[in-house]
Amino acid sequence: QVQLVESGGGLVQAGGSLRLSCAASGRTFSSYAMGWFRQPPGKEREFVAAISGSGLNTYYAESVKGRVTISRDNTKNLVYLQMTSLKPEDTAVYYCAAGSFVVVTPGYTYWGQGTQVTVSS
Repeated sequence: QVQLVESGGGLVQAGGSLRLSCAASGRTFSSYAMGWFRQPPGKEREFVAAISGSGLNTYYAESVKGRVTISRDNTKNLVYLQMTSLKPEDTAVYYCAAGSFVVVTPGYTYWGQGTQVTVSS
């Protein structure tokens, strides 16, 4: 069992930056790939970024590539999402998830409760 708690969301102006964190419980953190997803208002949940259990492999959605960096610290059971050059269309609830190194939600077994990111224009 893995419990995930996101933090770091908030209100930011367009062009600004935010770093989201996700704290994981459990002793098997490094055995899971971690993903970040987001759900904009009135829309489906969508993939943002993923990182393999070792941290050596990452993958990004085209919509955020070049503006977002996913990283993890397996010694602290933490995964991060550094977001820069934020746009109003990045406004969403952001979720971290633990599972397989894939871009689809069914590939992830455990989910956090989400953190709101709002980008004002």
